Amino acid sequence: MLNLQPYADPTYFLYLLAALVPLAIGLYFGKRFVTYEILVSLAFIFLIFDEGHYINQGIALIGYSIWQFFLVWGYITYRKKANKAWVFYLAAFLSILPIILVRISGTGLFKPQLSLFGFLGISYLTFRSVGMIIETRDGVTHDFNPIMFLRFMLFMPTLSSGPIDRYSRFAKDAAVAPERSRYIELLGEATKKLFLGFVYKFILSYYFGEIIYPYFQNQAMSDAHHGMLLSWWLIPVAYSYGMYLFFDFAGYSLFALAISYVMGIESPINFNKPYGSKNIKEFWNRWHMSLSFWFRDFVFMRFVFLFLKNKWIKNRNTVSTIAYFVNMLTMGLWHGLTWFYIVYGLMHATGMAVNDAWIRFKRKHKDKIPHNKFTEAFAVVLTFHFVILTFLVFCGFLDTFWFHR
Repeated sequence: MLNLQPYADPTYFLYLLAALVPLAIGLYFGKRFVTYEILVSLAFIFLIFDEGHYINQGIALIGYSIWQFFLVWGYITYRKKANKAWVFYLAAFLSILPIILVRISGTGLFKPQLSLFGFLGISYLTFRSVGMIIETRDGVTHDFNPIMFLRFMLFMPTLSSGPIDRYSRFAKDAAVAPERSRYIELLGEATKKLFLGFVYKFILSYYFGEIIYPYFQNQAMSDAHHGMLLSWWLIPVAYSYGMYLFFDFAGYSLFALAISYVMGIESPINFNKPYGSKNIKEFWNRWHMSLSFWFRDFVFMRFVFLFLKNKWIKNRNTVSTIAYFVNMLTMGLWHGLTWFYIVYGLMHATGMAVNDAWIRFKRKHKDKIPHNKFTEAFAVVLTFHFVILTFLVFCGFLDTFWFHR
């Protein structure tokens, strides 16, 4: 049976764009074919599943969707009558429980059969569902529309790796077809993003990921086999991986945006020249922006508000520092229960805490510390190298270099 991974090769686009032609024609004439949209999304989600596991993963997707449907519907119904904090926390926990079980199953603590519950996209579906629960708690979402919920959860272009949308924003786009002039503009923007995405993912990402990065890995592993604990080859490993990761992920995000635009949905952008950032906080405002903003709004800010409201710690700077570590550690654990994801998160949290301390220091000594184009350029270079260092940890190669050689 046909197996198509999202945006993995040109063949995928031929099938997908052909399937979207009727939808595009309808949008051009101001009509949304909702049923057809859902069926196309379901078909291409089904084609993502691993060969030999179509039934298992299909059942997992259906079961997961039913689970989230009743959780979100139940909490929205409850929220109209009451607003107990413990009910909110319980609903949020139950929403993320499936991904927790999938992550734990990957550690070998449970039977391998549990991993069958996992399927490509479960992480980003969880962001959608738990985000709806949080938006309901905050009063942003008030009503439950079963069809809109289904469209939001099964929106295929951004399923496997984002960008992460919010229900309130998605519903505004999905409720009506865009104006014809606006839709023509979206098609033009989609075309540009498709071409740029092809350059990023199929040329630059391939070059760094399939040629440069493996070569440096092999050289470093050669040193590892000779008993070396460190190798200078780790430096080009880090930089080549950083280039590969950016072009691969940014290319994917461009594809996801392009297909979203064809479907008349203006999904949020995910990258904005992140390697030109002047500090680590600015980096996260430019890198995987939808994920960063999701964690900022729903983890970091909520943690800070909870601590300050209850006056558990009165010093705002201390609360912010703790919140950085909670936020980035949670993000690291979301990537996976491995030491390198955890250390990666802690490194970025440390960078944010140091950046805040530096800003406070500059404010006290602003007359003595210069600020000009040279210092800004230095800040960009310093931030870039720090990010690349953390990517060396994130990629997991050090785990192989040190422990599995």
